[in-house]
Amino acid sequence: MPFQGFFSRLSGALRAEQHYADLDEELRFHIDERTEELMAEGMPREKARREALRRFGHYGSQREAVRDVDVFRSVEAFAYDLRYGARQLRMNPGFAVVAILSLALGIGANSAIFQLIHALQLRPLPVEGHRQLVSLERGSEDFLASGFYAGRTTAFTFAQFEELERSQEVFSSMLGFATSRFNISPGGEGKFAAGLFVTENFFRDLGVEPMIGSGFAPQAGPRDCSQAGVVVSHRFWQRELGADAQVLQRELLVEGLKLPVVGVAPPGFFGLETARHFDLAVPLCVDTLMAGDFGGRLDKKDAWWLVVIGRLKPGFTVEQAASHVRDLSPGIFRATVPTTYRPEEAKEYSENMLTVESAWAGVSSVREEYQNPLWILLASTGLVLILACANLANLLLARASVREREISLRQAVGASRLRLVAQLMTESLLLALSGAVLGGFIAQVLSRGLALFLDPAGTMNIRLGVHWQVVGFTTLLATGTCLLFGLMPALRASRSSPVDAMRGGRGVGSASHRHGLRRALVVLQIALSLVLLVGALLFGQSLRNLLDSGTGLDTEGVLLAQVQAPTVPADRRSEVFRDLEQRFNGLAEVSSAGAVIFSPFAGTGWNQSTYFREIENSTTAWFNRVGPEYFSTVKMPLLSGRAFGPQDSVTGPPVAIINQRLARELFGDVNPVGQQLRYEANAGEEDPSYEVIGVVADSKYYGLRDEIRPFAYLPTSQEEKSQMPFMGYLLRLRGPVASVKSGIQEQMALVDGGLLVEYRMMDAMVERTVRLEKLMANLSAGFGVLAALLSALGLYGVMSYLVACRRREMGVRLALGGGPMHIVGLVASEAGRLVAVGLVLGVAGALALARFAEVLLFGLAPNDPWTLVVGSLLLTLSAAVAISVPLRRAARCDPAEVLRSE
Repeated sequence: MPFQGFFSRLSGALRAEQHYADLDEELRFHIDERTEELMAEGMPREKARREALRRFGHYGSQREAVRDVDVFRSVEAFAYDLRYGARQLRMNPGFAVVAILSLALGIGANSAIFQLIHALQLRPLPVEGHRQLVSLERGSEDFLASGFYAGRTTAFTFAQFEELERSQEVFSSMLGFATSRFNISPGGEGKFAAGLFVTENFFRDLGVEPMIGSGFAPQAGPRDCSQAGVVVSHRFWQRELGADAQVLQRELLVEGLKLPVVGVAPPGFFGLETARHFDLAVPLCVDTLMAGDFGGRLDKKDAWWLVVIGRLKPGFTVEQAASHVRDLSPGIFRATVPTTYRPEEAKEYSENMLTVESAWAGVSSVREEYQNPLWILLASTGLVLILACANLANLLLARASVREREISLRQAVGASRLRLVAQLMTESLLLALSGAVLGGFIAQVLSRGLALFLDPAGTMNIRLGVHWQVVGFTTLLATGTCLLFGLMPALRASRSSPVDAMRGGRGVGSASHRHGLRRALVVLQIALSLVLLVGALLFGQSLRNLLDSGTGLDTEGVLLAQVQAPTVPADRRSEVFRDLEQRFNGLAEVSSAGAVIFSPFAGTGWNQSTYFREIENSTTAWFNRVGPEYFSTVKMPLLSGRAFGPQDSVTGPPVAIINQRLARELFGDVNPVGQQLRYEANAGEEDPSYEVIGVVADSKYYGLRDEIRPFAYLPTSQEEKSQMPFMGYLLRLRGPVASVKSGIQEQMALVDGGLLVEYRMMDAMVERTVRLEKLMANLSAGFGVLAALLSALGLYGVMSYLVACRRREMGVRLALGGGPMHIVGLVASEAGRLVAVGLVLGVAGALALARFAEVLLFGLAPNDPWTLVVGSLLLTLSAAVAISVPLRRAARCDPAEVLRSE
């Protein structure tokens, strides 16, 4: 059978020694058999043996001829080269460890970053026909209309969705969803699940069949909630419901509503948001049931909450769909103008344009946030890999120089140049494969560490794993590095002249032109190292600037207790929230407690167009409602006027406290205390007016990178009917957190048994706002240190080799009267030239590349001169340490010993 012969030949090539032994035994059998035949014819044994050997022919030639038929010689040669290369690495363990570890770090870092990029940007959605999915987006220059915004990605109103669905002709189906968090706790401390509000056709039109159940039943209309239920994810079903096979007979408490379970999604479906997952999905109409007296978002034309996805009809492209939607935009916006808009707002709103983008990999705010940083990190790891390759090329050039005599002798006895290059390349391949295997393990550890760093709470869904794209990327890196650092040293070594080898190799290894490539590689290493070191310093300084910039608040030891009151009627909420504030201030473990509607650094806010006397001179200001103890709790100093007091009640005149920024922008040189502040209300409503009673210091609100915003604070005591079913309380602690939480829940139970609470420490919330900056600073610092180390090793190797090659010259110079310092000066000047050229090229490269990181920096320019100077000094210092050992060897050179050895 042909396959049997193929595998037999392959086995023979891979088991060379055993195959030779079997072949010798078989050939001896044939010779012995012929000897026996000749002896049977009457010939003496000795003569019969000689005749059998004569008739057999030359034993070695016959042996090789049979072997050529039985084995693949190329495979045998490759297997021999692998064994030979492994022996060489075992004989040089220091070189092998440095080489493999350098490669592994370079390949592992590249693969880890690529895994994150693949998870966030390149992995397709696990749904049928994902290439036909598109997302509808607002144009980049769109007017950001006022209203209620919710959700992590581009938001549309339900009115826009309905108008698009009626008007469009390029989508076979359209679906919408909105992200949310659902509290599934009956009371006490909240327990939250990642939630989705979805259109009734969401699962069906994505081709997602529930693993259990049939999903959402057909509805009479989008507002029909008679058949409302909940579809749970496979993960939630296993984690929270114990993989109950009878789950369809159960009900879940979702935001105080009891909803029947109507389906369990299949294991691979996580939703349409990359790096996110859902736990519970409910129909859009459920939002109205949850909203209660606040009113659902289905009928609010200024509620921006839906992500809109379309499936292209056969034959239509993304570009055609974008053109079609762009043509529909004027009519859609005119038909959906909110009735609350003033004429000028309505005009700007009607001029907006929609566009279409491919959604084969889903939609994601995480992708947008980390896209540029991850590509910058991938470029940095690419430079680290090039550094590792250059370092190894230098090491291999040095080894090839040491082995010149061996290689030349092998050429002299008949080895072809191609065969020698193949053998040296096999050693390089062995190094590359070893580095790739170890790099694969490093990549898995590093990528999971990065995912944990990005998502310490485990709320995201960064799906890491070994996929063909990642395997292909790592294999390509290993193959590329093999060619990059293995081919040139192999070609260089194979050019050695056999005549020079017979002479002992003198004059060859020391020729100046033989070191040009090694010098060039060292210069390259220094230049790339400076680029990475400058990047590390820039990101490190940027993080330091952010942390030093402060927030304007004292968040250390402050606990945020976010209280929800889903079952409390709207006319009682304000009373309940004020009662809780008083009770929390009475806790022994709490020094002060201040109520706040929108907590700083929580990512929520409320802004209005605000003015002093003339509406034409308005400015956008952010508003918040706070309790009387809020400013003392966060230690925000009152600069003028007074704080909120008992006189600021519902029956008193409306008052406000503003920050310095708003005071400057709105009132200029006029003393704001006692003046009237107004903001633009909805169409048909009178603009509310507030008397400014105080000015507080500026503070940041969304994050450390956030600029100081104009702010106005209104008292919670003047809100007769709370608009929101929640209230935050900032508590400055003077006791254990666990004891404070217990006291909070005891007081909540005394006020109302249906209250829910969620806790977060304020300093952790602030720290989360610089998560991206910490990632860039930590990783770039690691890459910078590694790059400096690799360049120092490369310089050390080159200078050590040059000193060894010039020992005869140094000995002669010393014998003729030159001093040790003269020899040291020669070596130092050689190293200094290499470092100087590398630094010049590195500065140019850093200036050219740093501009791509400008958007990630804070408080400094990408071409900051001090950063370039410090980076150059650090690299020069590492270079000085690297050449110190070769300098000592040069200074201690004994001319008598050198001349004797020569």
